[in-house]
Amino acid sequence: MIHTDILIIGAGPVGLFTVFEAGLLQMHCHLLDILPQPGGQLSEIYPKKPIYDIPGYPSILASELVDKLMKQIEPFRPGFTLGERAETLFRGDDGKFVITTHKGTRIKAGVVAIAGGLGCFEPRKPPIPGIEKYEDHGVDYFVKNPEVYSGKNIVIAGGGDSALDWAIFLAGKAKTLNLIHRRTEFRGAPDSVAKVMELAKSDQFRLITEAQVSGLAGDNRLEEVIVKHDREGEISIDADYFIPLFGLTPKLGPIANWGLQIEQQAIRVNTLDYSTEVPGVYAIGDINTYPGKLKLILCGFHEATLMCQSAFKHLNPDKKLSFKYTTVTGIKGM
Repeated sequence: MIHTDILIIGAGPVGLFTVFEAGLLQMHCHLLDILPQPGGQLSEIYPKKPIYDIPGYPSILASELVDKLMKQIEPFRPGFTLGERAETLFRGDDGKFVITTHKGTRIKAGVVAIAGGLGCFEPRKPPIPGIEKYEDHGVDYFVKNPEVYSGKNIVIAGGGDSALDWAIFLAGKAKTLNLIHRRTEFRGAPDSVAKVMELAKSDQFRLITEAQVSGLAGDNRLEEVIVKHDREGEISIDADYFIPLFGLTPKLGPIANWGLQIEQQAIRVNTLDYSTEVPGVYAIGDINTYPGKLKLILCGFHEATLMCQSAFKHLNPDKKLSFKYTTVTGIKGM
C-alpha cells in the first residue's frame, strides 16, 4: 500500500504543478498516470509544439515546459506510479480513500485530485476507406517529431488550432504542404487564422477549403491523397504524410463510475475550490467543467492553487492556514 496526503490522478502539466502548490503547504503528493512518462498530452502528443500562453514565456516547447515543471517539484519528492490506470475508488472507515489500479497497485490518500486532462483519449479518425492500412506508414494522428516532415510532401486536414498551428510551423520546412478544410471558416484562434491566410497568399503552402480527403493511395506506404472538392471535383495530391487533426475523443474510463456528477464527459465542480460532490475529491484542468470553463494550461494552474488551499483544510480541519508569498517563505522541501 502506498500512503500519501494527496493522490493526483494525471501527471500532465496541471497535475505536476499541483505537487508544487501542495508542497508549499507541506502536503506530500503521489501521481498516478496511464502514460509511461510524466507530461500528459504535452509529452505523448505534441512534445515539440510551441506553447505561447504560459506567463513569462513568449514561447516554450511542450516538452521543455514539462522539464521545467519536473525541476520545480523536485524539492517536494513526489511519488509516481506510471503506466497504470485508476480503476476503483473506496473510502475506508478512517475517511481516507483507497484507489486501486488495473495492475492491482493500491494507493491510500486523504485527498484525491483528478487532473486527468481529457481522460483516456483517442484521436477522431476521418471516415476514409482503408486508412488503417497507412497508420504508421504515412498517416499520423499526432505530431510528435516535426523534424520527420522536413523536405516531405505533407497534407494536413482540419480547421482547429492544432491543424492551423502545425500548418504554420511546417510552412517552409516541408517540400510541399497542403491544408485541407471542409469549410471556409476556421475554429482556431483569430491570429492563427490570419497567419494561415497570409502564408497561403504568399504561396508558403496551398490552402484548399470546401473540400475533404476522400481517399488514400500507395503500395507499402502512403503516396497519394485524394481530395473531393465541392466545386472542382476530385484532386490528387502527392503525399508522404497525411496528418488528420480533428481533435480527440475523451473517455473518462472507470472514473465515470465513481459517483461523480458527469456532464458531457467532464466532471462538474464547485468553482470555490474545484471540489466535486464527494468530499475530499477534486477535479482540476481539462477534465472538469463549470460555467465559463476555458481549457487552458494556465487556467488549470489557477484551479490547482485554489484546490490545494481547500485540500489543506480538508486534511487539517483543526489547523489554521495562513497564506504567505513564496518571496517571504521561500521553497522548503518535504
